[in-house]
Amino acid sequence: MAAILKGKTALITGGSKGIGLGIAEAMAAKGMRIAITSRNGSEAKAMAKKLMELGAEAALGLECDVRNWEAQMNVVAQIMQNWGQLDVVIANAGVGHFGPIDALPHAEWHNTIDTNLTGVFYTLQASSKALKESRGYLITIASLAGTNFFANGAAYNASKFGLVGFTQAAMLDLRPHGVKVSTIMPGSVATYFNGHTPGDADAWKIQPEDIGQMVIDMLHMNPRTLPSKIEVRPSMPPK
Repeated sequence: MAAILKGKTALITGGSKGIGLGIAEAMAAKGMRIAITSRNGSEAKAMAKKLMELGAEAALGLECDVRNWEAQMNVVAQIMQNWGQLDVVIANAGVGHFGPIDALPHAEWHNTIDTNLTGVFYTLQASSKALKESRGYLITIASLAGTNFFANGAAYNASKFGLVGFTQAAMLDLRPHGVKVSTIMPGSVATYFNGHTPGDADAWKIQPEDIGQMVIDMLHMNPRTLPSKIEVRPSMPPK
């Protein structure tokens, strides 16, 4: 199975930690070529070295804020210059700001929407030409917060509800070009974004490597099959 993905090229936004890194590590084990982005360029470069140690055919760590259109275009240009193709894009970068709607700072609202929604729009537009050429795959990382609203979550809910709808519409737009588009909607994942502390306390949660394995399974599916929206939860209730 690994031979199917060996040498394929992937871009993962927000790939230096959490879910993004879990996906990158799973791809590295399959011998893929992987570019990860982060707002922290040195962190991205350090994680790219780790991916090489895990078996990646090649790896790039690139500084990029997904809210910056030119930066996203530059990332794709570097991938194409280095590898000449882009087969998989994982739009994973995200932030969360929480608080009652009547007290939520405007800056936190805009940061959430601009990162979690507009950032994915930029990622897709920057990579769409390359994905059409490779008849590739775009996967967005949404959340169960994209269908389940909660108190103090107005900004985050709005961004993830929007992302789910955006991805489903993009799927219809790109399917005629041979490009697959899916969204993964995780529940509680053991990452620092979700208040994770190392140890056994979060053992009941989904682990980043679980999402990584899910992405590999999706990439191995028959080309005629498209799991357009996947909800995933811990198998046990919260502790």
